Amino acid sequence: MLKSLSIFSGSANRELCEEICEYLEVPMGRAKFSHFSDGETYVEIQENVRGVNCFVVQPTSQPVNENLMELLIAIDALRRSSAGSIITIIPYFGYARQDRKTKPRTPITAKLVADLISAAGADRVLSMDLHAGQIQGFFNTPFDHLYAMPVLLAELDKRYRGKNIVVVSPDAGGVERARAYSKRLGASLAIIDKRRPEANQAEVMNVIGDVEGMHAIILDDMIDTAGTLTKAGEAVLAQGASSVSAAASHGVLSGPAVQRIEQSPLESVIITNTVPLTEAAKKCSKICQLSVARLLGEAIKRIHHGDSISSLFV
Repeated sequence: MLKSLSIFSGSANRELCEEICEYLEVPMGRAKFSHFSDGETYVEIQENVRGVNCFVVQPTSQPVNENLMELLIAIDALRRSSAGSIITIIPYFGYARQDRKTKPRTPITAKLVADLISAAGADRVLSMDLHAGQIQGFFNTPFDHLYAMPVLLAELDKRYRGKNIVVVSPDAGGVERARAYSKRLGASLAIIDKRRPEANQAEVMNVIGDVEGMHAIILDDMIDTAGTLTKAGEAVLAQGASSVSAAASHGVLSGPAVQRIEQSPLESVIITNTVPLTEAAKKCSKICQLSVARLLGEAIKRIHHGDSISSLFV
């Protein structure tokens, strides 16, 4: 059992935190998360944390603003309780898609969130598969960026070993990620070229690369409404792929995502538990969820002991 270490969980993903604590063989830290009648968030740390390395596990997934406030208030509560250090574990970093100005007079909200976390008192931040890698530079505190690749690769290798597969990037921005997976799986690579001919018109998808007669795996960092994913699946099949499935680190699955997946030609959608599944997603036979608890638990252990975690950056 690790001494002088406490792991606290917000209300966003307690199951993941419980798995991490089970892996590390430490009890979950005692904290009370509640709300006043007008919706204000209240956090009370219910144990002595003076001089203790405290880890707060909280993805900023939906409801994004409520979970973000819980995280900020928990950090502030620990800081005012004289915690030795405060490390925030954010398996899914919300607002990551607002990492730059895409048009005039718009915010860079990812930078704002980084500033809020630093101002609250976080000494270190760890997250997984950021939508944009440059977000690491938005923080003035040490930032560790892990990848769910080891977890996803193990499952993909088990399912498709010996088969003729092609890894498909759903857009130009995900090519580097798809190439890394294809190299490790010994697979070929294809890219979806997505365009809108006019505003409010459906996307035209062209497939760059050979997918005919192959098992296609569409790889992305996150699945939100699943619109692009399901259309990409249809485009790949139209080019002669024998089957199509998908894998992603974060299953946000908001809005009509689950319904779209159920009605799509996708055979399976593999995601991790950085974001908890909704009840509808749990009932969907096509969705398979893998745990990243061991990966995060190992990172926490190494940070606590001051060891290098670079070997986890696969």
